[in-house]
Amino acid sequence: MSESPPPSGPPAESPAGNPADKWSPRLALLVAATFFMEFLDGTVLTTAIPSIAADFSVPSADVNITMTAYLMTVAMGIPLSSWLAEHIGARRVFCLAIATFTVASLMCALSPDLIMLTLSRVLQGAGGAMMVPVGTLVVLRGTAKKDLLRATAYLVWPGLLAPVLAPLVGGALTTFLSWHWIFLINLPLGLAAFLAALRLVPAAPGDRTRRLDWRGLSLTTLGVGCLVVGLELAGGHDSGTSAALSITAGLLFLGAAAWWLLRARSPLFDLGVFATRTFRATATGGFIYRLTISAVPFLLPLMFQNGFGWDPLRAGVLVAAVFIGNIGIKPATTPLIRRFGFKPVLVFASLASAATFALCALLDAGTPEPLIFALLVASGAFRSIGFSAYASVQYADVVPAQLPSANAVSATLVQLAAAAGIAIGALLIRVFEVSGPLLGGAVDAGGDPVAPYRAAFLAIAAIMLLSTLDSLTLPRHAGAEVSRPGQAPTAAPPRRPRA
Repeated sequence: MSESPPPSGPPAESPAGNPADKWSPRLALLVAATFFMEFLDGTVLTTAIPSIAADFSVPSADVNITMTAYLMTVAMGIPLSSWLAEHIGARRVFCLAIATFTVASLMCALSPDLIMLTLSRVLQGAGGAMMVPVGTLVVLRGTAKKDLLRATAYLVWPGLLAPVLAPLVGGALTTFLSWHWIFLINLPLGLAAFLAALRLVPAAPGDRTRRLDWRGLSLTTLGVGCLVVGLELAGGHDSGTSAALSITAGLLFLGAAAWWLLRARSPLFDLGVFATRTFRATATGGFIYRLTISAVPFLLPLMFQNGFGWDPLRAGVLVAAVFIGNIGIKPATTPLIRRFGFKPVLVFASLASAATFALCALLDAGTPEPLIFALLVASGAFRSIGFSAYASVQYADVVPAQLPSANAVSATLVQLAAAAGIAIGALLIRVFEVSGPLLGGAVDAGGDPVAPYRAAFLAIAAIMLLSTLDSLTLPRHAGAEVSRPGQAPTAAPPRRPRA
């Protein structure tokens, strides 16, 4: 077996020195709230781009740089933030992250021009990069395996809800107030989160003797940055050679980083964590799963507006059905995983999600709205089940010594999957718009404006099936110590983690 189950013995110590089974739901909820702010600000600006462009007297396309700069900074900052948490203590870094994010939000709201807004977004992204992995690490270190499902149930909702709510929140604030309130609303939320963090996050000294792997950091950061930029370019209208070159450079840098990390004495990350099959699933089937569910909230509003001819408000209300499905199924996700185990749940969630994507390809402007609403509620429920299962199973068999590396790698992959989902969704629409006539009218029959979106949803459904195939290769009792505590089968002796 390829799993590396945790060693037996006394429970691991949390940063505060308390037993790991004394997990705090309030702390998990605090971390989830800060994640929601970070995820939401990654996409909420989309609906405000025309207003910002008008205020700054610049073309709307130029404002896209503020979103790219934010997403790139978040992704590139994750590797360094993980080391900082180990070096000076997670509590200090987490509080600093909240403060940086909040102050940067104020600077964004007060920006007099596009240059200042972009620089403020970079600072905001730096704060977000520290909140993402460090907050998760704080919760995971204080959570025993038997409570991991409950803890991750708190942590996964931001990634599910933020992409769905962003168009509604951004549109409402921009329409009824101004685009500045997209950032001003973070001020009271950030202040409350900062005060709560001072009270709830346990203090612990960092390891000042741990040296920073500069070469590993440089290669990883450059690789992630180039990939994010390339994916953003691929998702735009003027991609072409620049996107291909950027993505290729990113892959080469990450390849060099992996080569170095496997040979370094004190690497930035312990890539030995990929020897654990349940964690490796987050980079295979889990990455594909997150990619596809990130593409759907991007495709739906475009199909409703450009294909069906609906106004933004009507489209936003229908897309909110996905949010209802996410929330409605949440109380049942943990019981489902405990009853059936991770493997059957992951297979079911991916198959059911693929089916809903294929059904979305059958929609048109004449489809009754209650039927569309019901389909999107079901799609939201299935995506929530799979998202929650992947978020839990990836840490199920990771030993404590490898937890910081696993956490940082996972956070980076989540950011890349979200960017890749949007990029692939946009790319599919453009491909089918151009190739429709070349395919004998199969895609663009009669000039139907919905046809490219139908083809894109069918392609997304096919991609999701790759996640199903990966889940089928999981061991039967994958993650059993988490899904069925006290009933896990006897495992082989644990492998010794890398130094």
